[in-house]
Amino acid sequence: MGLFDALSRGLERSREALNELFYFGGEVDEGFWEELEDTLVMGDMGAEISMQVTDDLRDLAARKNLKTAQQLRGALADRLAEVFVEPEHDFFFDTPSCVLFVGINGAGKTTTVGKIAAAAHAAGKRVVIGSADTFRAAAIEQLDVWGERAGVPVVKRDRGSDPASVCYDVLDEADAQGADLVLIDTAGRLHTSADLMRELAKVVNVTRKRAEKCKAGPMPVHVVLVLDAGTGQNGLNQALEFNEALGLNGVIMTKLDGTAKGGIALAVASKLKLPILRVGVGERIEDLQDFDAHDFCRALVGE
Repeated sequence: MGLFDALSRGLERSREALNELFYFGGEVDEGFWEELEDTLVMGDMGAEISMQVTDDLRDLAARKNLKTAQQLRGALADRLAEVFVEPEHDFFFDTPSCVLFVGINGAGKTTTVGKIAAAAHAAGKRVVIGSADTFRAAAIEQLDVWGERAGVPVVKRDRGSDPASVCYDVLDEADAQGADLVLIDTAGRLHTSADLMRELAKVVNVTRKRAEKCKAGPMPVHVVLVLDAGTGQNGLNQALEFNEALGLNGVIMTKLDGTAKGGIALAVASKLKLPILRVGVGERIEDLQDFDAHDFCRALVGE
């Protein structure tokens, strides 16, 4: 199943309200525009971007003399696609690269690390996984399973170990093995806890300092937020707080599998100007896919 088909399945909930508007909207009048804006807001895009997109679409309809709702469906998909930021490069395949995965508990960080490790290894990359979530024994065990499945070594320490020290050890091991790609899973942090965020900033700083001393030359370190799309507007608050504390380089959206509304991806991209690097549309390895803005928006509006 391709990305568009998978997203069409996963964004079914988001599309229901828009389908009703476009199929039964008929003539484009003031009521249509009000309902479109309300529908976008309720789809987790937020008021600011919903108003802006609606205004732009209204101007387009006037310029091109578009009179029916159905004529505007494709135009809406195109306009929404403009919100997204294109990544300068792919952190997971433009190597050498070290990627720290951050986010709250339950967002899917550990699973995401495992899926990316498997895909990169299959593509011929020399991958090392680091388990810096030292608070949850289950996370360490889960990474072990992914490492065995992918044929990738996992560097771990005892539960309760200092996460920053673990990251240092991970880079030591990666340096010794001549790894192309280092993927580090971090502990879930509540974005509302200043103390926890400061601890995570320390983890990032220690990793960057060690990565500068790699034998083959400095290894770029990227910080990627893993965000559960089902968290709605709270996900935007998470992204803002993590970005302020750590300086994010990108976002991975997970759990776009039918329960999420999908609009949160647009809200995050618009507010933070960060690229969406991958989207998770299911449980299988192949269900974590490269993000394509046009496919995403076409699936979102049913175009």
